[in-house]
Amino acid sequence: MSKSLKRVARALTEAGITAEIVEVGQSRTAQEAAEAVGCHLDQIAKSIIFRGEDSGEAILFLTAGGNQVDGAKASAVAGEPLGKADAALIQAQTGFAIGGVAPIGHVNPIRAFLDPRLLAFSEVWAAGGTPRHVFAMDPARLPGITGAQTADFIA
Repeated sequence: MSKSLKRVARALTEAGITAEIVEVGQSRTAQEAAEAVGCHLDQIAKSIIFRGEDSGEAILFLTAGGNQVDGAKASAVAGEPLGKADAALIQAQTGFAIGGVAPIGHVNPIRAFLDPRLLAFSEVWAAGGTPRHVFAMDPARLPGITGAQTADFIA
């Protein structure tokens, strides 16, 4: 098991969440991930990361699979202009590679915001620390284990 997978498994255990991290193969889109696990597109919790232009830090937006982040709304929610986060920043802040950023198990704290659409489901699927692994969980637990604030940042 990779270090990334171990961090996610440990974070789930520490949060008291029983979840199996499953390998589904490389999913390049939320639609592919939904098809791989047999769920609705919006049950995929995408981890979208921007760079805070003032802080220089990565900022996480957990978004329902069919939704897109609106840059202006996201900047307003974050309280600073946002730009593109490069692979180096994402890796340094979260410890994960692009395409496998889990909502939990980050190597450094990260500010996070949650799309309320995810809370409409009894179960959502999130990246498990690699582009090939996912896990399912109750989305009502996301704010508590991620520190994410529910906010309107969707286009």
